[in-house]
Amino acid sequence: MKVVLFAGGKGTRISEESHLKPKPMIEIGGKPILWHIMKSYAAFGHNEFIVCCGYKGYVIKEYFYHYFLHNSDMTMDLSNNEMTIHNSDSENFKVTLVDTGLETMTAGRLKRVEKYIGNERFMLTYGDGVCDIDMAAQLKYHEEKGKACTMTIVQPGSRFGMIALDNQNVVKAFAEKPKDDGTWINAGFFICEPSVFKYLPASNIDEVMWERHPLEQLTAASELVAYPHHGFWKCMDTLRDNTELNEMWENNPKWKNW
Repeated sequence: MKVVLFAGGKGTRISEESHLKPKPMIEIGGKPILWHIMKSYAAFGHNEFIVCCGYKGYVIKEYFYHYFLHNSDMTMDLSNNEMTIHNSDSENFKVTLVDTGLETMTAGRLKRVEKYIGNERFMLTYGDGVCDIDMAAQLKYHEEKGKACTMTIVQPGSRFGMIALDNQNVVKAFAEKPKDDGTWINAGFFICEPSVFKYLPASNIDEVMWERHPLEQLTAASELVAYPHHGFWKCMDTLRDNTELNEMWENNPKWKNW
């Protein structure tokens, strides 16, 4: 099954890094977060990717173009310009890189790669979030529900500790970064049937967000089902998030399944 990755945004909330490279290329443990996401999919046998490029998309193209050499030992004979590869620590990925426009919104990016997807089921996610989702269980759930689209949802933890007080302001309970009670958000890991394309608007598609009109229309048609995920999930929105993910990589990378 092909995996579509939104990787064209400007990443303005993490501009300390994104002024040099697209957000999906910001590194965790020396590898772009995009690589981490792809490795998570590949662990479940999904290794064919379609990357929707946009802002500084050439950085993504150059990364994959040179990937094999950058992950190989080699000997260069400069006298005759010959190169010998000794071994390679490469990936079994097939990656299609598509320029979907600098200002194009996510629904427009998806529409622009439709011809590379074909008339088949596909997975879809963003290039800035990692998760320990069981993709085999998610796929089984999608098949059982029989809807056009399955959207993974999570309960985000608060950035702040929650404090319960009595009427004298004495602290009675303290919870460090608890889950928001009853609040679920879109975690960005979708499974889609090809029928989702009929929910994309016919006009001004480049100005439409996947998260708005298409998902709203799928909801109105009762064709969108939620898959609750209770495990780890984190989106890299800010430099602080990147720092936290790098610290996790060194100690306990909860999303690593390879």
